[in-house]
Amino acid sequence: MAAVPSATAISSLDKVDFLKLQNGSDIRGVAVAGVEGEPINLTEPVAEAIAAAFAAWLSKKKKADTPRRLRVSIGHDSRISAQTLQDAVSRGITRAGLDVIQYGLASTPAMFNSTLTKDETFLCPADGAIMITASHLPYNRNGFKFFTSAGGLGKAEIKEILERAADVYKRSAAEGSLDGKVSSSVKKIDYMTLYTSDLVKAVRKAAGNIEKPLDGFHIIVDAGNGAGGFFAAKVLEPLGAITTGSQFLEPDGMFPNHIPNPEDKVAMKAITKAVLDNKADLGIIFDTDVDRSAAVDSSGREFNRNRLIALISAIVLEEHPGTTVVTDSVTSDGLTSFIEKNLGGKHRRFKRGYKNVIDEAIRLVSHCLTVDNMLLDSIHPSRNCLQNSVGEESYLAIETSGHGALKENHWLDDGAYLMVKLLNKLASARASGRSDGSKVLTDLVEGLEEPAVAVELRLKINQSHPDLKGGSFRDYGEAVLEHLENSVNSNPKLQKAPVNYEGVRVSGFGGWFLLRLSLHDPVLPLNIEAPSNDDAVKLALTVAAAVKGFHALDTSALDKFVQAP
Repeated sequence: MAAVPSATAISSLDKVDFLKLQNGSDIRGVAVAGVEGEPINLTEPVAEAIAAAFAAWLSKKKKADTPRRLRVSIGHDSRISAQTLQDAVSRGITRAGLDVIQYGLASTPAMFNSTLTKDETFLCPADGAIMITASHLPYNRNGFKFFTSAGGLGKAEIKEILERAADVYKRSAAEGSLDGKVSSSVKKIDYMTLYTSDLVKAVRKAAGNIEKPLDGFHIIVDAGNGAGGFFAAKVLEPLGAITTGSQFLEPDGMFPNHIPNPEDKVAMKAITKAVLDNKADLGIIFDTDVDRSAAVDSSGREFNRNRLIALISAIVLEEHPGTTVVTDSVTSDGLTSFIEKNLGGKHRRFKRGYKNVIDEAIRLVSHCLTVDNMLLDSIHPSRNCLQNSVGEESYLAIETSGHGALKENHWLDDGAYLMVKLLNKLASARASGRSDGSKVLTDLVEGLEEPAVAVELRLKINQSHPDLKGGSFRDYGEAVLEHLENSVNSNPKLQKAPVNYEGVRVSGFGGWFLLRLSLHDPVLPLNIEAPSNDDAVKLALTVAAAVKGFHALDTSALDKFVQAP
């Protein structure tokens, strides 16, 4: 992979607002020039300062835990800026007095796993881990995800690290200490070998310790030129699967074939075509850093979004009857019915954002163990915490984007492990005598009601419009939602969702809509699902009528939808 130099001039750093690099629980920025209107803001000195700040944060957190020097593992996906940023991050960590272990091309789940593995041969466990990735974003972007053995860092921790980074930068700039040299104490380890061997062992165990439980299965992998190419040769082939026809396995940070994104229609069309052309039993597709995935059965039926959630829910509920499945807010009513009526589980629809979904599942599992809840129980003895935890056991948290986390896997959103759950099902079915390939998976989602029409329209907020009166787009968006909610309450043909954690969700005309405020952007996404286009238009017209007085809201996408022939 070619290293692409980024700007290193100290003067360029003076204009960087570190907090603007925060994207929820991740850090993301522009690392490579070439896209008009997108100047570089994730330079080497910025990356070095962020790494040093993480090292300081980690040292404070772990100071009493270990007598040895702390060590941080660093991995990256296939982006063209990966090597440059890896060197910068390594400098920041070593200058802070911590050891660095570079994994090279790796997956995000593997980085978290490195904080749990106990194997000194691989210098594990790492005390902290950094994954250099920007998921499915364009080639010029990059960023960081941070982990400790407790999991991925949250929004508050990322903000703290960025605030520390701003101070680190100012001091480094004043001292002139950004000399671009990488410490000779950095070690390189092939951790992915260990990570993939654990995936192989999991499938063999599910099949009764058969050496090649997938013998004869034809399974195709589409890595989208990201970091997931390892899955074909390092996981499927040792299990006996045939992988001919797998595509885009070579890492290429320009992503020349399609966006590595299981939600992308072009990407899903590519893996579907590969499965059908090669008459394969199953197709598997990953995003760039392998924390998301989707699948396609032998008939070309896609398992992504609601279908993927239904499939994984069916598998998990066989293992843990009655458990609660936590999803994001845009899942369908048909999925709720499938989980609760067909599978006998519970569906908890929560806020959009994979970290929100995972944290909610963890909260359900450990509800009675938190200090805050014990404090509340002592203040309100009648509020028995068991009322909020018994019957709310959760083993699965999964978002329509393809982020899926299981309790058995440390609540890590691991796209490769999610696919291992499918492989386990194939292998165990084969061991029990079934020989109909991926039909065992297709059968699991039989009965899932799917809408005839499903659309997402994005209504952008013009932040320079006079209607904002100098206020924030978030306040304006909340005002839109409040007005919509009031209008719905006065319409007898519509019913607001009795329990809802994000935006305004409404049922009517045989379908539903959800208007919510984006987590990070000045956008109000509108999701509509309905049994017919006419019914979908009726729901859209309801929203259009409610928001017509908000002139800073760009409703062109909504207008186009309702006016389409």
